[in-house]
Amino acid sequence: MRLPLFIAALCVATPALSADLIVSFRDGAPKDRFTLTYEGSCASQATQVDIDLGTAPAGLIFDITGAGAGVEVFQPLEWVVGTARTTAVTDGDTVVSLELEPLAPGETLAFTVDIDDTTSSRQITVNGSEMVGATLRADGQEALFDATGTARVALTKCQS
Repeated sequence: MRLPLFIAALCVATPALSADLIVSFRDGAPKDRFTLTYEGSCASQATQVDIDLGTAPAGLIFDITGAGAGVEVFQPLEWVVGTARTTAVTDGDTVVSLELEPLAPGETLAFTVDIDDTTSSRQITVNGSEMVGATLRADGQEALFDATGTARVALTKCQS
């Protein structure tokens, strides 16, 4: 009878803690901004994050040079809060991959870049509703961006 009590005590002593990664997009002039916020109750593991604009119906692309697929204004990807290893993004790409180091609870990272749409007459302005359907992938999970330009994935739960 002691063994089941011991196992139950172990389960109570090390509860799984929540760990969500929230990515929000905000249109700006001349730079658009992605903010990554870690809402976890413990430090995260190193995580690869993919932001895939290609799944959005608005035909979104990264516009990082003046001689490429984008229109008018362009902006390269630039980290403005914190940093992460980032795959090379070329003009017209639809996916950026980020390698995040472990994040502390409440930690925020942000980068700016120019996003254009390829399906409307206002290609240089991308609002949250045009992000609908873009995909956030992290830690084997995926979520779609909503009309507010926000996506949330539940990362692997950590142990206290």
